Amino acid sequence: MKSRWKSFRYRLEEWGIRLLASFIPRLPRPIAYQLSRGVGGWAALLDRQGRRVSLANLEAAFGDRFSQSERERIVRESYQYFAGTMIDLFWSPRLNPGNFRKLIEFEGLEHFERTVGSKRPCVFATYHYGNFELLSLGCGWVGIQPHIITQEFKNSALDPIFNDLRTRSGHQIVPRDGGIVRLYKALRRGGSVAILVDLALKLHQPTVAIDCFGMQTSVTYAHAWLAQKTGAPIVPVHGEPLPGGRVRIVIHPKLAIPAGATHAQVAQLCWDEFEPVVRRNPAPWMWMYKYWRYLPADAAQEYPEYARPSPRFEQLLAQNR
Repeated sequence: MKSRWKSFRYRLEEWGIRLLASFIPRLPRPIAYQLSRGVGGWAALLDRQGRRVSLANLEAAFGDRFSQSERERIVRESYQYFAGTMIDLFWSPRLNPGNFRKLIEFEGLEHFERTVGSKRPCVFATYHYGNFELLSLGCGWVGIQPHIITQEFKNSALDPIFNDLRTRSGHQIVPRDGGIVRLYKALRRGGSVAILVDLALKLHQPTVAIDCFGMQTSVTYAHAWLAQKTGAPIVPVHGEPLPGGRVRIVIHPKLAIPAGATHAQVAQLCWDEFEPVVRRNPAPWMWMYKYWRYLPADAAQEYPEYARPSPRFEQLLAQNR
């Protein structure tokens, strides 16, 4: 009975997603934008757990810089940005190489072409800030078409729908199983790769500890390992929100990595490119995520309420000392 219900639920999910994929591209751009604002606003009200995590994150990261009402506003806007990212992914079939610049502009593209070039192997590092789906599509239409790893859905019928949307501008999807090896091979063949670097990994995964808003967290070092093994530069990229749901894709200069830098040091250098962006404009970051899962024994500041002590995390921290 349980298996039958699960199969039925998965089928409903697939029908719902296909309906959205058919309906949303029919909307005029202003209506799609206002829809994302409304959906995000309601999500911020209804997702009590996510809102609680968001508020705890903001208090831990910024202390008393923001009042309670300002934190509430930032949380609501964070949900709206995330809703906009998802709705724009469904709306993106309206975009093509001839019209995408009406919605997407670039900063640092010419410098990137002079110093690195879209035809050379490169490790792009980005994070869950602003409209990261439009960032991906926009980069593809200017010739930056890296291999990317995406999280598979429990309902495998959804994967082809999202993958079709995400690869419209030339990217290649890499399965998560064995994904890092596949990315390594792509770089060795002369391709590029892109990795999201801000999620807090569980400690059974390959991870290093970095300082994030004065707190320690565990993140991937895949970008550091790939760069070390292949000699490819690491180029941070982020999407800066603009009025009306537009986005500016900011391509940072390639990281200046000192000789002999550890994986943790490289991961820290990369995050140090992004944290000032969040400090200037915090709302576009995905604050409802648990970035600081582990509480160090000698924590110098107050961590979010969900953080818990972990002996394995203490071992990870010791490796950085």
